[in-house]
Amino acid sequence: EVQLVESGGGLVQAGGSLRLSCAASGLNFDDYGIGWFRQVPGKEREAVSCYSLSSHRTYYADSVKGRFTISRDNAKNTVYLQMNSLKPEDTAVYYCVAVLDVTMTPPFIVDYWGQGTQVTVSS
Repeated sequence: EVQLVESGGGLVQAGGSLRLSCAASGLNFDDYGIGWFRQVPGKEREAVSCYSLSSHRTYYADSVKGRFTISRDNAKNTVYLQMNSLKPEDTAVYYCVAVLDVTMTPPFIVDYWGQGTQVTVSS
């Protein structure tokens, strides 16, 4: 079975930083892109950042370019999202996701979702 276990969410002041972690099991990083979506109440889930090891392609939403960085520890099967210069509009539930498409081009078809972790940025 596929499991995506997230951690690292919390409450921070604007301008601060957080690092989200996603421990993946039951899937092959060679077959799936791994990344992060986020959702605020009343809005669609939005792709934030995704990475494909097989295609060496990375996606970042325009709203987070230059502030967020996705990375992976292959030995630990863990994907990270380093979030710097956080803004109140970054407040959302963040989900680790696995996508079969390796092109890393929207729209993404998400095959697996993590449970979500809350990120709240205060002004």
